[in-house]
Amino acid sequence: MTTSVLSLPHGDDAPARSFRLLSLKAPAPAADTALTRRVSSQALLNGERELVIQHQGSEYHLRLTRNDKLILTK
Repeated sequence: MTTSVLSLPHGDDAPARSFRLLSLKAPAPAADTALTRRVSSQALLNGERELVIQHQGSEYHLRLTRNDKLILTK
């Protein structure tokens, strides 16, 4: 990234209202993004079209549709 120096007008040429400068720095990545585990749907489904996930006493069904979309239902 390059840095530019701008001269601002003074006196009668100064703008009537105040303004603020914005930073061009990229935002820092969220801390939990680096810690989030990623698993491919192919690894989860293991060649099948449906997977049952048990969570807090309930069953959730992860299904692969004909259009290769994933649907999670309770």
